[in-house]
Amino acid sequence: MTHLWVRAEQRPHEERVGLTPDGAAALIAAGIRVTVEESSVRAIPMQGYKDAGCEVAPENSWPDAPHDAIIFGLKELPEDGSLLPHRHIMFGHAFKGQNSGRALLDRFAAGGGTLYDLEYLVDESGRRVAAFGYWAGYAGAAVTLKAWAAQQHGSVCGPAGVYPGKNALNNELLATLDSTGADRPTAIVIGALGRVGTGAADLCEAMGVAVTKWDMAETASGGPFPEILDHDIFLNCIFARPGTPVFVPRDALTAPRQLTAIGDVACDPDSDYNPVPVYDRATTWDDPVLRVASDPVLDVMAIDNLPSMLPVESSEDYAAQLLPSLLTLTDLEQGVWGRAKATFDAHMERT
Repeated sequence: MTHLWVRAEQRPHEERVGLTPDGAAALIAAGIRVTVEESSVRAIPMQGYKDAGCEVAPENSWPDAPHDAIIFGLKELPEDGSLLPHRHIMFGHAFKGQNSGRALLDRFAAGGGTLYDLEYLVDESGRRVAAFGYWAGYAGAAVTLKAWAAQQHGSVCGPAGVYPGKNALNNELLATLDSTGADRPTAIVIGALGRVGTGAADLCEAMGVAVTKWDMAETASGGPFPEILDHDIFLNCIFARPGTPVFVPRDALTAPRQLTAIGDVACDPDSDYNPVPVYDRATTWDDPVLRVASDPVLDVMAIDNLPSMLPVESSEDYAAQLLPSLLTLTDLEQGVWGRAKATFDAHMERT
């Protein structure tokens, strides 16, 4: 029997989960065994999973799960160097040249396990079957607007936090922007036709921020793109990949510009293809922005688990998208799982 083991997230500020109780009930009805770890932080209460018929395991006990269990989580595993003998479903961030990704693949190679990377679960046309993109864009735009508002007060953006829903986030942000006494900033979103860009643009428009929406047609020339520097805020919603142009080069730090805040929602600072190479590390919930220039000021927001700011809405949305694929776990050689395994195998050959 196929056995899906939903692990507790171990990363700080991570309350999301990729399977809801209703989804778990559907998997059990389809003949899939489901174990859910207890969690001290998960946004969806444990009782719902118990009522759905899931087995319960202690928090963070997945290393001792049966060898045939498929371990399902969202964010990365602890970087403790341990061998990984299981099959894992998660966002591995391992296939785009990231240093931490190479170390993760080494652990899979040593343990004999397999990574089914959630970013590479795609249909026959190559489109991802599930993504948190909309909520990443929405939350990322919100934090970047907070950074801009802090600048108007001569300060730096304070810590990010979790919200019970988008209405609470919107109400707080509207008050923050109003408190500046300034006109609303202008923003440019690149990747505006995708899920991430749509979320970013929706948040901006809800705040009364004028948005310039660019996508592939506007960036096909490969750059440079001086128009970006003529906006107060730039929201990068294009994930790094070979051929991605540079949107804000390093010389922009000293160039004349209106731009004072960048929200790199895609957040791939250590990728070989980073399109915003003015910073070198992800930012955190405690320190949401990195000040990369001071005359004029330029702050970069690059939190890499933005949907966690809205954990209930983002979990429910993502889980609904992913459930049809989870229902096919009984045949890992075909469909989305077969394609994800082929991607893993190809990258393992290069390590």
